[in-house]
Amino acid sequence: MSDQHVATAVGRDDHRSDHGTAMAAISRRIVGLLKEYYGKGPTKARTYHSGDLVVVVLAGGYTQAERTLIEQGRGKTVLEVRAEFQDVMGPRFKQVVSEELRRDVVAFMSAAHHDPDYNVELFILAPDEDVPAASEADQASP
Repeated sequence: MSDQHVATAVGRDDHRSDHGTAMAAISRRIVGLLKEYYGKGPTKARTYHSGDLVVVVLAGGYTQAERTLIEQGRGKTVLEVRAEFQDVMGPRFKQVVSEELRRDVVAFMSAAHHDPDYNVELFILAPDEDVPAASEADQASP
């Protein structure tokens, strides 16, 4: 294997390592914000990134009060309160993703589900100046 090929392969591995570190940091920081502002954080978190899309999947984390409401048939109320909370937290969450990936976040959406307990935070990133735009064939038609 040539020295040039080895350098390229190592550079690629370094990029993957940096990317994995950024994904772990996003998960950790989002969980930290939830613990700080909500009083309880999720028990599991994983961040995925593809192109201009970042998704943070969170599991666990409903408070005892929320679980009580859910058990009494008031799950819709819990989801509504969580949606309001996520709206308030949106700017903080966007800042985390922007800082870790060094790209602006142009949109943020959040969804919660109970039984099983999942929350998803979805971020759309501004186009990356270093990546060529997708061809029309790569884009889904409406």
